Amino acid sequence: MPKPYQPPSNKDKETQLKEQREAESKRKAYREVKFETREVAQAKKKVKHENELNLDLPRKRYYRQRAHSNPFSDHRLDYPRSPSEMDWSKLYPETFDKSKVEIADIGCGYGGLLIKLSPEFPQSLILGMEIRVQVTQYVQDRIIALRKTHAEQYQNIAVLRSNAMKFLPNFFTKGQLSKIFFCFPDPHFKQRKHKARIVTNTLLSEYAFVLKEGGVIYTITDVEDLHNWMVQHLDEHPLFERLSKDWESQDKCVEIMYNSTEEGQKVTRNNGSKWIACYKRLPTPDDCE
Repeated sequence: MPKPYQPPSNKDKETQLKEQREAESKRKAYREVKFETREVAQAKKKVKHENELNLDLPRKRYYRQRAHSNPFSDHRLDYPRSPSEMDWSKLYPETFDKSKVEIADIGCGYGGLLIKLSPEFPQSLILGMEIRVQVTQYVQDRIIALRKTHAEQYQNIAVLRSNAMKFLPNFFTKGQLSKIFFCFPDPHFKQRKHKARIVTNTLLSEYAFVLKEGGVIYTITDVEDLHNWMVQHLDEHPLFERLSKDWESQDKCVEIMYNSTEEGQKVTRNNGSKWIACYKRLPTPDDCE
């Protein structure tokens, strides 16, 4: 059946343009509503995904531990008689045969620095050393959870319960490490306790032994007295030379160290100060070889 005849529209051009603008405005408003709906849906999906990941991560309240531990106590620790007897496959099951440990975080706490360093140095094995039992177990569980929820990631980090003040040369050969971190170590405020500080003349010689020439010691603390102590002892040691502020400002590890550790984040929340000092391992003199 033929359509009935429709006479030509008598609308003028101005009216037609007005209707076109109204129609376009409605379409634009519709698209904006749909866009906002998609954004909300995606945000909810992201939150749900993050919550699922968080459910898999360990919770600190189940790993209660004193803030510090006496390094001179007779802890029950397992350690190899020499580095050649250390079985690294238990800590790095996917990557132990590709390289040796090159970066050590002494007194790694809850593992914040390890987690941040992992993607920055994917080809390097990174080890956290912690003396406290519950804290070590927390970091172990945290790494296991991250490996499960992030395929093929975090395979280059691990934590080991050990006393670095006693057994560091049992784990690392001469010149094996390229970086050693001391982040917010126990300040041991009492003078009679200063011998328990992680930086002393004797310990610096051990750090120099396992650190390769050109390697770096990183220190950060929120206690100015401890900072001055570490700077004094490192300045006095013949195998270390302090790196400049310009070097620190350009080094990625300094930035990560400043913001990533749980202790450092707490200092930031409390508007506290942080003191940093980095030292390069100098070549060993010929007469000391």
